[in-house]
Amino acid sequence: MFVAFEGLDRCGKSTQSRLFCKYLEDSGIKHVFVREPGGTELGEKIRVIELTQDMCDKSELLLFLASRAQLVESVLSVVDDEVVVVADRFIHSTLAYQGYGRGIDLGVIRMLNDFATGGMKPDLVFLLDIQIYDMMSRMKNKDRIEKEDVKFWERVRAGYLEMAEQEGFVVIDGTKNEEEISNEIIGIFEDRWMMHQREEMMHHR
Repeated sequence: MFVAFEGLDRCGKSTQSRLFCKYLEDSGIKHVFVREPGGTELGEKIRVIELTQDMCDKSELLLFLASRAQLVESVLSVVDDEVVVVADRFIHSTLAYQGYGRGIDLGVIRMLNDFATGGMKPDLVFLLDIQIYDMMSRMKNKDRIEKEDVKFWERVRAGYLEMAEQEGFVVIDGTKNEEEISNEIIGIFEDRWMMHQREEMMHHR
C-alpha cells in the first residue's frame, strides 16, 4: 500500500507520518518513508533550492516534478510489493500549491504528474486540515513558500478540500492533539490494510 500525508504547511503531517512509521515498525509491517521534495540526494538539493531561491511559478512546478521523478525512479519503483510506502507529500501537493495556489492549469499539472510518476498514485491519502489562522500561528522562521499571503493559503486549502471530496481522501481535524490524530489514522489504516490483504489473497488465488 501507498499512504500519503497531505495538508497545509505546519498542519502536523510530518509529525503524524513519523508516528505512523513508528506504529508500522512496532507492528512488524515493512515500510519505507519518503518526503517531498526530497527523498533522494538530488531531491534534497532541489528542496533547498525550492525553499530558499526566488523563481517563477513554472520553474517551481518543474523543480518539484524533477524531484518527484527521481524519487519514483530510484526509490518507489523498486520497492517490494509487500512494503507499505509512507510519503510526506506527493502528487496532490503540487495540484494544491502550484495548481490551486499559483493558478497553473490543473490539467497540465495532472499530465506532468503522470509523466513524472508513471501514473503512480497513493492508495490512501490522509489530509490534515487546519484553518489558515492556525497555520499562521504555528509559523516561526518562514521559508520562501511560507511567506505567501493569506489569499494564497486560502486557495491551497480550498483546493485540498475540493480534491478530498472528489477523490475520497480521509480528512482529519489537524487541531486535535497528536495522540488522538495518530490513533484515528492507525484505526483507518488497519481497516484498509485488512481489506488490501484480502484483495491480494483473492488476486493470487
